[in-house]
Amino acid sequence: MPREPSNLDPDPDVAFEVLYEDAHLIVIDKPGGLVVHPGRGHATKTLVHGLLSRPSFAAGSSARARAIANDPERVRNAAELARPGIVHRLDKGTSGILVVAKDEATREGLKALFARHEIERAYLAIVAGRAVDRTFETLHGRHRADRLKFTTRVAKGKRAVTRVRVIERLADDRATLVECRLETGRTHQIRVHLAECAATPVIGDPLYGKPIRDRWLQGLADALGRQALHAAVLGFVHPKTGEQLSFRREPPADFMALLRALREAGSGRRA
Repeated sequence: MPREPSNLDPDPDVAFEVLYEDAHLIVIDKPGGLVVHPGRGHATKTLVHGLLSRPSFAAGSSARARAIANDPERVRNAAELARPGIVHRLDKGTSGILVVAKDEATREGLKALFARHEIERAYLAIVAGRAVDRTFETLHGRHRADRLKFTTRVAKGKRAVTRVRVIERLADDRATLVECRLETGRTHQIRVHLAECAATPVIGDPLYGKPIRDRWLQGLADALGRQALHAAVLGFVHPKTGEQLSFRREPPADFMALLRALREAGSGRRA
């Protein structure tokens, strides 16, 4: 039996807000800047470390680790042991709602819901430039030149669909508040679609957003220190109880401070 990763020590100092919890799953509001699970460059201080400090979560995680360790097929993927209960994730710089399973059956049930696209997910983003209502349906794959990035410019890839709706035009069209609803959930999907397909990158995006020529707007992005992207809505049928669960969370203070600054700079116009 392989050893569990030695860096999965519970850390009660990792802060996050619990929105819902029962015997099977936990729904949290992840702060921007918090990494979800251990990986290259992030061995400690992740959401997983914080979750493991909760006795109710740790018990299920230990049982799941034993199940993986006893399955020859899954033991080959050592990364699974470092991601107890993680079904989907939010990028480090993205804030908002995330569901994590406490047991193996719930995790598999949630994975099935995601695979069938039966999860409601809506994000709020503040983008540079004048966005428009649009649905993006593209291929999605790893960038050939930069392995940290993803792109729509591939001959073969997975289907990716994002529906964008303008909520408010800001600072005389220098920026736009938009809602993005996911039909699929590929890595960096919203960020790629907004930057590559619409030329309206998420403000503060360190990977897909090029430096903004508007120095004032770039200053606001620098002050934010992360991409202005927030997972605001999450809804799904509980895989164990059958109950319809729905969560909505307003953006955190740093996102709202950016929004206020943009509104004060020009007449904010609701779409």
